[in-house]
Parts: sequence; C-alpha cells; structure tokens
Amino acid sequence: MFPSLSAPTLFAGGTALRRRLSQAAAALAAGLPLYWVLGPQPLAWLAWCAPLPLLWLALRSSHRDAAWMTFLAAMLGLSSNLVYFRLLMPLPAVLAVMLFKALLWLLVVLAARRLVLRYRSGWTVLAYPVLWVAIDTLMAAFLPDGNWGSLAYSQADNLAVLQVAALAGVPGLLFLLCLAPSALALLLAGGRAYAPAAGATALLLLAACAAGAWRVQGALAAGGTASVGPLAGLVAIDDFIGPATPPARAQAVWDQYAHHVEALAGQGARLVLLSEKIAVLAPAQADAVRQRFHALARSTGAWIILGIGVQDTAGRRNLAWLFSPDGAALVSYQKHHLAPPERDFLAGSAYAVQPVADLAMGLAICKDMHFAPLGQAYGAAGAQTMLVPAWDFQLDAWMGARMTVVRGVENGYAVLRAAREGVLTVSDAYGRVLAERASSAMPGSTLLAPLPAHTPVATWAGWLGPLFGWLCVALGLVLPCLGRRAAPRPLPDR
Repeated sequence: MFPSLSAPTLFAGGTALRRRLSQAAAALAAGLPLYWVLGPQPLAWLAWCAPLPLLWLALRSSHRDAAWMTFLAAMLGLSSNLVYFRLLMPLPAVLAVMLFKALLWLLVVLAARRLVLRYRSGWTVLAYPVLWVAIDTLMAAFLPDGNWGSLAYSQADNLAVLQVAALAGVPGLLFLLCLAPSALALLLAGGRAYAPAAGATALLLLAACAAGAWRVQGALAAGGTASVGPLAGLVAIDDFIGPATPPARAQAVWDQYAHHVEALAGQGARLVLLSEKIAVLAPAQADAVRQRFHALARSTGAWIILGIGVQDTAGRRNLAWLFSPDGAALVSYQKHHLAPPERDFLAGSAYAVQPVADLAMGLAICKDMHFAPLGQAYGAAGAQTMLVPAWDFQLDAWMGARMTVVRGVENGYAVLRAAREGVLTVSDAYGRVLAERASSAMPGSTLLAPLPAHTPVATWAGWLGPLFGWLCVALGLVLPCLGRRAAPRPLPDR
C-alpha cells in the first residue's frame, strides 16, 4: 500500500513547487538582459543595468537559492555566444567554456552578496565591481584568449565613457560599468541606508562622462584629430587561398588584391593595408609574392602592408610584411597571440615600429591587439598609428574591431584595421571611428580615408591600468575572507 498524504502536506508541496517555478522564472528573466550584453555584439546602454536584476535577486534570497538562480541566469546570458563558440571549438569545449564563465559569475555574485549582507554598509557597493575587475585582470594575464568579450568593450562606441580607458585602461572602464548596477541593486534591495553610496556613484559617473566629453571636444576644438593630406587605403577579400584552392582561383584573388592596390594608390593613397593571412605558402611561393608586391610598391609609390602565412621546415608563421615604395628591405612582423584555429603556428615576440608616410607606425596582427600589454609596448615605443591586418569570424566583427579601438585610446594612437570576414576601420587616438566598411568576398571591399593625425596624446593607462587591475586582484583575495566572519541573512522585506 502507498502511504497516504495529508492535505497540509499536499498543500505544502504545491506551494514549494510554485515557489521554485516562480524563482526559476525570475532567474530566467534576470538572465535575459545578460543575453544581450555577454555576446560578441553587446548592447552598450543595456550593459549599465543588465546585472541589476540578478544582483537584486541574490540580495533578496537565501544563499542556496541565490546560487542556483545566479547560475541559471548566467548560463542563459552566456548562451548568446553558443553559435560563435561553435565556429572555434567542438561542442564539449564550448560547454566547458560556458560552464567556466558561469561559475565566475556565481563566484562574484555570491561573494559580493556575502559582503553586503554581512556588513550592511555603503562601502560594500564596491564589492561587485572590485571582484569583476579582479577576475578580468587575471583572465587577461593568464588565459590564451585574454579577457576577450570583457563587458568593458561594450562601451567602445560610447566616446565620453571610453575616455576612462585613457586614464585607467579596461580595468577602470569595467569598474565604472559594474559600479552602476551594484549601487542600484543595493538601493533597491536595502533602502535608504544605501542612498549615500548610490549618490556618490551617480556623481562619479557624471564626472567621468563630463571629463570624457570635455577631452574629446577639447581635442576636436584644438584640431588634435584633424586629418592630414596623406590618404590610406584598406582592402579585404574574404576568400582564403587554401591548399584546395584551384590555381586559377588563387591567381584571381592575388590579381584582385594587386588591382585594388593600384586603384587606391591612383586615388592618392600613400599606404595600402591588406588583410591577414591571405594564403599560407611554401618558401618558393612566398618569395614570388614578395617580389610581386615589392615591384607593386615601387610602381605605385605606396607603402603596402600584406598579411601572409609562410610554412617551411621550421613550422608555420603568421606574418605581416611591410613593403616600402623605395625598394628598401622588407619589414616582417610575426603574430604574437594565435587564434584557436592556428594553435600549430609559431608565435612571435618581436615588435616593429617604422616611419611610414611621415608617421611612426607599428605592426600587429588581429588578435595581438586584444592584449593590453602588447598595445602598451607599442605606445611606449612611440607608435602614432597601428597597422593591423586581421581575419575575424563574421559574428565577432564588431568585437574584434572595437577591442582594437580601445587599445588606441589606452595608448594614444590611431588604428587602421583591415579584416577579412569583418570590417575595415580607421579610428583615431580618442576612439572615434572615422571610416568603416564591411568586408566581402570577391572582388572584395576597399576603404579610402585620410590618415588621422594628432599631436602626441598623453595617457596614463600604461601604468595606472595594470596598477588598478592588480590592486583589485589583491582586494578580491581579501574581501571574500572578510565576509566569512558571520553568516549573512537576506535583506528584510521593506
């Protein structure tokens, strides 16, 4: 016989089920805004408030409920990367990456919750941003893909806020971005006790926006980003010349690149930037390409930057070649940071800064510009403009381009980036995108724009950004320990 269940027991079970369902619905609702900001094309305005529902739920729930609701919301938000990640990794690796990132959200939210509920003080508004900056700094330093997709990059088109990157780099930008939802969550969940912290946060955000707008407008008024005579051309053809490409098709792609160089030079371009890794060639084939573009640079009178892969007995290398119009020796730069599909390539370590079209220009390749230390090294070397052949994956076109724009703001230089399966962009030292065009398959896309010129732009991000980031790492190790001194309780209903 089955045991009989009393009416109160059935009622309690139904109440518990309804409660769990309502909590799950709330967690999914909290994860929906994250879906639109954690992917490769985030909504900039939503990034300022997307974590708010999740933080509010965590503060109003028990530890156990906060944990599973945070995890569920984070997994929903991170699922916006599923299609993109599948382009780069097998499904088990994709799920592992998503699980890892969801656990980071769980760690940050629960640690911040513990501190807030333990101390019930206004200073705990700093817990959530400090912990996220700490995590972001560690990822940038130790993961092979760095802090790709950091929420800070969502503000790359917000010029006023973006100027914070010139002061404190991505750590400073991310801190402000996380401080806003933290203050709102504490105010909504805890009431008037957190009003001073919310007010101080609002004043800090207003000051940052005002200072950033003043910086950009001051530069424009002084002609600091005015264009000069020299024009630059950018070219990208999405077609890749691989081992299975018929020789006639491969020749047509090379001929089309040469045609674009001649056309842009005829329109006045003093340099022409081509995309990354147009083909991976054996030494003899690479030498033929080298000779052809040497001759093309001399005949057109233009500097040419070409991305190419070379495979010899030592291995495969992803290179950017710089051809000068006077026939000087080839400058070759080897990519430092390799994308997942090129893990068998050899990584480079040398930098290249050359006088090109009367400006000191540095060479980097695509993913290199996702890493702040490389960008800082070029800033310290005096680069005024970065030349970046690139190859994106379509879905990450905006993110790849804007991460590179942020490097320019951090270090005070302009950026020219020509990306296959992405966008061609020209940006100045203040993060203004002066020209932009999507790439395309044969016959490809071209962009002709004046070179951004400026007087030297001073930034502090080279030293203050790392200092602030690692300070947050130190605080991030200490703060969770403080929160363990007593068991926290959810904020009472008001």
